[in-house]
This record gives sequence, structure tokens and C-alpha cells, in this order.
Amino acid sequence: MADWRVLIGSKSFGKMFPEHLDSLRQAGCEVVPNQVGRPYRAAELAQALRGVEAIVTGTDELTAEVIAAADRLKTIAKHGVGLDNIDLPAARSRGILVSATFGAVHDSVADLAMALLLAVARGIVPAHVGTAAGKWKGFMGMELRGKVLGIVGLGRIGKEVSLRAACFGMKVIAHDPRPDQAFAAAHGIRFVPLAELLSQSDAVSLHAGLEQAGRPLLGPAEIACLKKGAILVNTGRGHLVDEAALARALAEGRLAGAGLDVFQREPPEGSPLLALENVVLAPHMAGDTRDARRRMGEITVENVVRVKRGEPPLCPVE
Repeated sequence: MADWRVLIGSKSFGKMFPEHLDSLRQAGCEVVPNQVGRPYRAAELAQALRGVEAIVTGTDELTAEVIAAADRLKTIAKHGVGLDNIDLPAARSRGILVSATFGAVHDSVADLAMALLLAVARGIVPAHVGTAAGKWKGFMGMELRGKVLGIVGLGRIGKEVSLRAACFGMKVIAHDPRPDQAFAAAHGIRFVPLAELLSQSDAVSLHAGLEQAGRPLLGPAEIACLKKGAILVNTGRGHLVDEAALARALAEGRLAGAGLDVFQREPPEGSPLLALENVVLAPHMAGDTRDARRRMGEITVENVVRVKRGEPPLCPVE
């Protein structure tokens, strides 16, 4: 008989891999399906979490008020890595263990970051469109060997991007407020201030969190520091970049191009980037591979089951 109730807030958990739901049941959990067909809003969660020990959440509104009202909640298991929807101080004050799926999507995101870089560097998208339309026009591209890749945020994903870039013969520099000196030394990576990275890099790949509340990491001044002819790739967060300033730099030809998977507003309706030919756009899909989704589900299940057993989750949020 199930002795733990687990509310499924995430719309994607168990959809592609139903066996992840079965794993929860086999561990003695009663699975409570999402009843609204979308992320729960705060007012809905206040009722939905009554008598529930765990929630598998996507982007549900887990506010301080919701967490305070949850009478039996023991753990919040994020099916993903972004934690903006969870009031972490409120969870800590209640002794509720929060976990995420760190490491589940790093290979998938790193692959797409390199794919975007290659697509922009070789003009693959306009070449395809032109060829499909009956035009036979090549595009003068840029080799990656010997070029400098600046990685902003050398965490799990940034490290994987650096390893891929090294295979293409690129030189890697990085900026990170918490530098992993051992990894950098082992792979010949040099940490530099952000302004120096922007001015020296032939391509910049963003994998950072937002360091300054209220302003993008790359505003007009930072974009002006980018090396002329550089390529910008963003698979991190849309609000890292001032899109209007980036669009101006691309339209004026100061930058060679950009590969973007994330935007300030999603979908990016009305963004000036949509009209530019030297931009490759993707619909926030960097982590969307079957491999990543399988790992995300497995880690989420393990996080919940470990807490049920009285153990720390596999991937705790400190």
C-alpha cells in the first residue's frame, strides 16, 4: 500500500517514459496526476498539495505562501534545473528538501551550442534555404581551428562545450565567478575578466546565471566590447543578453552572427532578431533529447525515493 503521495506538476515527467511513474509506484508512492493540464498556479497548489509528501515540479508556482500552507510536504523534486519557480528560503525554513536534475542535460545542451556555432560560422541555414529554393550560392565561412572560444560560465555545460571546442582545435578562455582551477589547468583553459573575454574571443558561448538583478549580463556596453566579426551563442538564459543591442550590432555588421536558443520573451514575438539573416534561432530546445529526458526522469525518481527512505536526495539544492 502506498504510504507517500507524490503530486506530478511537471507536464513532461512520465510522458515520454511512463516507466518513471511506475518506478515511483513500485517504491510505495501514490502518484497524483496533474489535474490542470499545465503548470499549477499558486492558488491551485494551495489545495493540490494538501496531504501530499512530494511534488515533482516543472514551472509550478511554489511561492512562500504555497510552501507554508503545505501540511505534509517533505520534498520538492525539480524535473529540470531552473529553480526560479521555487521559493528556496521558504522551503529551507520548513525543512523541505529541494532537489534538481543537475547533469541530466549537459551533453544535450553542449551539443546544441556547438551546432549553433557551426551553423552560424558556415552559413548552413541560409545555404539550405537558398539551395532548397533553387539558388546555387555558397557562403564564405569561418574555420574553428585556431579560433578563440570564450565561455561565460564554466560549469557542467560550459565544461562540456570546452571539451567539444578543443576537439575542433579551438583555444578556450573562460569567465566564471567560481572558477574551477583544477579543470582549467587540466584542459589548458585560462580564466579572464569578462571584458577581456569579450574583446579576445572569436566566438562567445553563454552558460551563466544572471549575475546582476535588473540588467542583462551583456548590455549595450558589453556587446560593444565584443570582438569585431565575433559570433555569439546563447543556450543559457534569454535575459543574459540585451536583444535590442545585439540586433543593432548584428545589423550593422559588427558581429558576424548569433546562434540563439533562448530569448528575453518566449516565444520571441516582435524581437528585432527575427528579421536578421545572420542569426540562427531555435525554440529553447537545447535539453530536448530522448537521452536527456530519460536521465532527467531517472534522477527525479531517485531524488524522491531517497527522501522517502530518509536519505538525502541524489542532487540536492544547497
